[in-house]
Amino acid sequence: MGTGLIGTSVALALSARGVTTHLIDRNPENVRIAAALGAGTAAPPGGPVDLAVVAVPPSDVARTVAEYQKRELARAYTDVASVKAAPYAQCAELGCDLTTLVGGHPMAGGERSGPLDARADLFTDRPWVFTPAVETSENTLNVALELASLCGAVPVVLDADDHDRAVALVSHLPHLLASLTGARLLDGEEYALRLAGRGMRDAVRTAGGDAGLWADILASNASAVGAVLAELSADLGRAAHALDRLAHGGPEQRGDAYEELTGLLRRGSEGRDRIAPSLGGGAGSYVWLSVAVDGPDRRAEHLLADVSTSRVGLERMVLPDESVHPDGPVGLLVARETAWPLSEALRDRGWAVQRGTAGAGPVPADGAGIAAGPARHAAAM
Repeated sequence: MGTGLIGTSVALALSARGVTTHLIDRNPENVRIAAALGAGTAAPPGGPVDLAVVAVPPSDVARTVAEYQKRELARAYTDVASVKAAPYAQCAELGCDLTTLVGGHPMAGGERSGPLDARADLFTDRPWVFTPAVETSENTLNVALELASLCGAVPVVLDADDHDRAVALVSHLPHLLASLTGARLLDGEEYALRLAGRGMRDAVRTAGGDAGLWADILASNASAVGAVLAELSADLGRAAHALDRLAHGGPEQRGDAYEELTGLLRRGSEGRDRIAPSLGGGAGSYVWLSVAVDGPDRRAEHLLADVSTSRVGLERMVLPDESVHPDGPVGLLVARETAWPLSEALRDRGWAVQRGTAGAGPVPADGAGIAAGPARHAAAM
């Protein structure tokens, strides 16, 4: 239920693994587009399916689950909303069968929310959080875990409140900051906007998301987002005060202010290091691309030139050991959301590219990390 970016991507991944997938959406045009992409069928199922995937905004989850449980659409239900505690509490208030329900949240997405931007590999190597409650049956959780496996994701089990605090920090706050930063551009002079480079574009990248959907998300997780925003506001206040003293204070004030500003920036660098990838292993946010360099026109410097043309930043680069295998592949570590477009761009320029997980090393086999499971019958809603 819901054939936007996430719902259609789930359906594409399941259909690619041989799962009979039914598409349901209040917008018939979205269903037609998703079906045309090969995500499944618009025909209703003839009986209860194994799993219903509820891909609707957080405030619509409980109503949707209640409605389709009454219709006996499925034997198990999970959602993909980025808030977990509030929708579950609302399901309980509506009298939903909680034994057949488990909250879920795949940690993947994009700037746009429609089915045209859906991809079957959207969840590959990405965390997929599940928040089972005491009422959740073992079968319901197992079917949901199989869903994540079929989509190539990495299952993570968390308490609902722990999940909501985590995504407030690593997902909801960054989106809010991107939107607020983007709003500052409305008042910018035209000459200033022409100077905007990659730093600003990266900072506002996610601001293009659906404003209504994100207002729903933030409202549903208001307490957790508000708490981390208050902490950030305190740091912003300290930074503003330091800058004011640097601009208008005496020599002693400027010295203290400079130290405080440096401390704030240093803490930012230290925080960034906690999520930065490492060569020996890393978060699912990063992907190794292994690129063959085996000819005079396929040298590392030529590869770097083509990467630069693609306007994709590299996190790491590993050159082949010239004493062992001088013509071996070059390993490129990139943010997961840029791996697919960079791979396609390099292939268009004649490079042979393979992809693997951040922890698999620079020469992984294609499809690493995807676990197979028996065929299932699902409804992507």
